[in-house]
Formats: sequence, C-alpha cells, structure tokens
Amino acid sequence: MTPVIARTREELAAARARLRGTVAFVPTMGALHAGHRSLIRRARELGDAVVVSIFVNPLQFGPNEDLDRYPRTFDDDVAMCAAEGVDLVWAPTPEVMYPVDPQVRLSSGRMGAIVEGAARPGHFDGVLTVVMKLFHQVRPDVAVFGAKDAQQLALVRRMVADLDVPVRIEAVPTVREPDGLALSSRNRYLSDAERATARHLSRALRAGAERVADGPAAVLEAARAVLDEATRADPPLHVDYLVLVDPATFEEVGRDHVGEAVLAVAGKVGTTHLIDNTPLRFGPRES
Repeated sequence: MTPVIARTREELAAARARLRGTVAFVPTMGALHAGHRSLIRRARELGDAVVVSIFVNPLQFGPNEDLDRYPRTFDDDVAMCAAEGVDLVWAPTPEVMYPVDPQVRLSSGRMGAIVEGAARPGHFDGVLTVVMKLFHQVRPDVAVFGAKDAQQLALVRRMVADLDVPVRIEAVPTVREPDGLALSSRNRYLSDAERATARHLSRALRAGAERVADGPAAVLEAARAVLDEATRADPPLHVDYLVLVDPATFEEVGRDHVGEAVLAVAGKVGTTHLIDNTPLRFGPRES
C-alpha cells in the first residue's frame, strides 16, 4: 500500500479528513530504521489509520550540532512506510512548519534542563514545540514514541498531562543491533573503530543492571567501571553523563531508592552524540 504524502498544510488537512476511526501517529525525523519500524507496527496495532511524520526539526538542534548533516533518506523512508501499511506521511519543509520564526515556544522547564537537557541546552524546548505543533496538525488519538529517548518520552507525557492534550502516549521498548548498540539514525556516522567504542554504552547498562539487587550505588559503580574503560579506548568515549533517575521526573534517585528507575548514559564518540538507557526496578531491602 502506497501512503498518501502530504507536503503542505492544505494537503495534510484534506488527507486527515479522509481518515476514519482511531488515528495512531508516529513522529520521526526520517532516516527510518528497524526501531522506527517497531513504532509503526505498534501504531498499526493501536489505530485504524497510521500517520508518520518525517521532519528534521531545526529547533531542537544546537548551533554546533548536526542539523546540516543529519541523514535524510526520504525515498527509503516512504518505502518502509509503504511496506508497513502507513496511511499518511506528513513531510513538511521547515518553511511549511515554521512560516515565520516562532516567537512563542514551549518551555520544558527544569525537567528539560537536566541530564540530556544539560548536555544540549534548549533541545527539549524545541522537541516539545514541534511535537505540540504536530499534534495540532495531525490530531491523533494516540502517539507512539520509543523508550530509547526516555527523557523525551517523559517530557512528552508531562506536556500532555500539564496542558490537557487529548492524545494518549504509548511507548515501545528500545530496539538494538546484534552487537547491543541501541538503534539510532546517527549510528551510520560511526566508523568501525568508533562503533567498537560506542558498544561500551550498552555494556555499561548491562553491567549496572546485573547489580540491581545490590542497590543504586552498586549499579552506578558497575556501569561507571565499563565507561572508564571506554574513555581509554581508541578512539575514546567522552562521557556526558551516567545517571540513575526517576522515570517520570528524571531527577536522580537516592542510595535507598525503592521502585522504578532509569539508568541513563550519553557520550560522544568522534563527533557523534549517542544516548542509551535501561529501565530498572529496585526492591525493598531484605531485613
């Protein structure tokens, strides 16, 4: 099935009006891979119609980030959408999305200024602004996001709750490559040597998860040991953060934390910024 491709607001409005039943939405920046495929398949389970957006959002890139070289593979993206039975692809240009420079933007607050937000100031303000615009444009009943971008997922959920947005948010677990590296459009930037270093991110998460029974401090210690090894690799990993956080607020949890948590890590290999995380649950201490 070939999806309808809308490039203007008028084309989107006309195509959206023809959709019937529950509409499930997958917002993307294109360069689709197997992780996106899993999102689309979940959307197909949840909706009578599936809409995928393909838009590289300039508001979420900092001045020294990879906006200009971010991979753009539109024909391949549409082919994947067709293979997965997507009904509508919304593919605006920056001029269509932002006819004028937006003076009013969403603020991600303190939650968007910590962890990944501290490493990329302003990033989550740009994410929430475009997601809100996409929600208004597409008018979905449910939207599907990947758990790999855990802080983004938490912020979108908070935005929906705080601003009474009538969209249900669904999460899909992280999809990994055979070597454990979390699937990302940016993985294609990596050389073989850089990829070998990047694998330490998922190794650190596994090492931490293996110590969950010993508590938060042990989890962080085990993960940090793997990352320390990566900083001495060739090429080295430059660690941005390793944190154990509350999945709803992304505030760091204490040494005696009981309940859900996310072990999150990010770093740069060469010029490529990579993130990863794993959900954990800490049980009560044995008496």
